[in-house]
Parts: sequence; C-alpha cells; structure tokens
Amino acid sequence: MGCDGIVLRCLVLCAIGSGGVGVAPTTRGIEVVTAPSADITISFVQPGCIEAIHIKNGDFVKVGQLLIQQDDSTERVQLERLLAESADTTKIEASEASLAQKKVDLKRTEEAAKGHAATDLEVQHAQLEVRLAELSLKAAQFEHEQAKRRYEEVRTSVQKMKLKSPVDGRIEKIHVEAGESVNALAEVIRIVRIDPLWIDVPVPMTEASAVHVGDPVQVIFSSPGVASETGAVIFTAAVADAASGTLNVRIEAPNKGGRPAGEQVRVAFKQMDSKG
Repeated sequence: MGCDGIVLRCLVLCAIGSGGVGVAPTTRGIEVVTAPSADITISFVQPGCIEAIHIKNGDFVKVGQLLIQQDDSTERVQLERLLAESADTTKIEASEASLAQKKVDLKRTEEAAKGHAATDLEVQHAQLEVRLAELSLKAAQFEHEQAKRRYEEVRTSVQKMKLKSPVDGRIEKIHVEAGESVNALAEVIRIVRIDPLWIDVPVPMTEASAVHVGDPVQVIFSSPGVASETGAVIFTAAVADAASGTLNVRIEAPNKGGRPAGEQVRVAFKQMDSKG
C-alpha cells in the first residue's frame, strides 16, 4: 500500500527462529524504524561561560545528575550578601522596641490627662507617635520579606546555572567546551534513552481495530542471529491518517542489549497474525 510517500509492506517472514520472547514467531510483519524513548536537547536559560563539563559523549547518566556548570562566582557573592540581608532582623527588632516605647508613652500621657496633667493635644500627639511606630514596623517587616524574596530569586538563578539530567539516558552529543560562552537557549547537550525503544507503526485501518493498548507485539531485528523481542502497545492514535489509511500505534520494546535506535525492524501484532 503506498500513498504520499508512505510505504507499508506486509512481509513474509520465512526463516524466523523461535528465539522471540513471549509471542510466537509470526508470518506477517510491518517494516518500521526504532526510535529512542527519550530524545532531549537541553540548554541554559541565561547566557554565561562554561566553567566545568562533568560528562563526556557516550556516558550513561541518571535523573538529577550534574552535567555542566556555568561560572557562577559573581552570583554567589551576591547570594551571600542577600543571605545576610535576609537573615538580618535588626530593623524589625528596633521597630518593635520603638513601638513598645511609644505605647508606654501613650499610656502615661493618657493617665496624665485624666489628672489634667496633660492636654488633649499631647494625647493626640502620643497616639500619632504610636501609629507612626506601627507603620515603621510594617515597613521593616516588608523590607525583610523583600530581602528574602531577592535571595530566593538569585538562588534560583544560580541553580539554573547547573544543567542536570532530566532523564536516565546516554549522552549523545555535547555541543560546548569548557571556557566557551553560550547564549541563552543555545543547544548544550543531547540526551537519548534507548532502553526501552519506541517504535511508531502505521497500522492499516483494516487491521487497527484489533490493536489495543497493552497488546504484545513481536519485534524482529534485521541483523542475523539477533533474537526477537516482545514489546507492548503503549499508545494508539485517536485520529487516523486519511491520506494513507493508517492509524499510528506506538510500541515500547526492551533493549537491554543497547541496540542503537534508528534501526529497521519488523513488527508483528499477535491479533493481526491470528486473523491472517
């Protein structure tokens, strides 16, 4: 079946051994290409100079592992200053003491006024002093909160100067070198995960209704002597390709042997085979 450059070939597998796992060898198959189950290119969100590269091409990395560090010496000095400011409560304590004193003065003035030893104007003045001290305390508290926010902003910025792996995978390509200046969002590292592999299969609509998520699928590699693997359907598209009359189905297959992605394989659905 061919349309718009998409070619589907139902192949007769005449000499398949019994090395497959879980699903018996089949006599039908669709030729497709494997792909990584993750293929991610990561970047810095701000420009900077590369200080250290902790990995090399081909390394296997874990989620959260530090990969590349930008020079953050200037930001760390600023961070230490902001940390000190965010921890300093001197202004708040001074404002609290001033407010307490103003309240004592107000109470004394009010007592004096009861004995006609202070005027109403003096009482009002003492009340105003208390109000001003309350506002001064609020201002000191607000300033302290702002200092803590500035510290968190810079701390977050410093953290973003370290690239960490978002997935378990393999370093496919490093685009930078130590000492190099990089722009924000420029490609820095490409990480791929090839265990498991993903295989997108354009299944003819005449067969697609028999395919469901969780169904086992036999994956037959083209290299001689390589045992087939049993994968499983993990996704079926909700919209068919009208031009080719197919529905995209995604298979996930184990790859403990580390076979490279991009390899041509044949996949055979047990349900489609049994119908044949």
